[in-house]
Amino acid sequence: MSGTGPPVIPRRGGRPSKADAEQLADRIVDAATELFFTSGYGATTIEAVAQRARISKRTFYHRFENKSALFSAVVHRTIERMRPPADVPLLRGANLVEILRGLADLILRAALSPPAIDLHRLIVAESSRFPDLVAVVTKEGASEEAVRLIAGVLEREARAGNLQADNATFAAQQFLYLVTALPQRRAMGLGTPMTSAEVDAWPRDVVNLFLNGCRGWERARTR
Repeated sequence: MSGTGPPVIPRRGGRPSKADAEQLADRIVDAATELFFTSGYGATTIEAVAQRARISKRTFYHRFENKSALFSAVVHRTIERMRPPADVPLLRGANLVEILRGLADLILRAALSPPAIDLHRLIVAESSRFPDLVAVVTKEGASEEAVRLIAGVLEREARAGNLQADNATFAAQQFLYLVTALPQRRAMGLGTPMTSAEVDAWPRDVVNLFLNGCRGWERARTR
């Protein structure tokens, strides 16, 4: 009697090889990524992930403790795939303007990639019901890494007397928001998506605004 479901792959005896185990984990994360991004975190069940990955729930729990652990794996892989290739230098350029423009361009294009937009949309939609999702993204995300990198550049330039920024971490955070916040909002439908010409010009304009602000930095006095 013929069936309509996917073909069943015969199981081999013994423990699966490392390659087989990694392939299975990738298949589970693939299934979960699609379900999380299309149905949302709350509506995605372990049963649905197992069915889409063509595995049993027992097999799932051998690899992931729960749905939160699975979401962490999805976030981690999504972010890793957005990173530039290992042979692409993060800091390139002969001066501060060129270095910041290069960083802004890398960050912007990663932030506007479809997986990044899908992940951002998911967090915005589900964070009020599942506040732990934000903690997962913060833990797995690259924002803090980017802030440290940018802050290091700004501290070096401040020591050289090229700009004023006595709180490099704060300045780096604002730079990151300038680069990503509005373009991501527009890409999510909160405004008209940026044209390719606007995306190309955005790093230049952000760096110009940011550096002019830093050169006129005056720290607010606290009582």
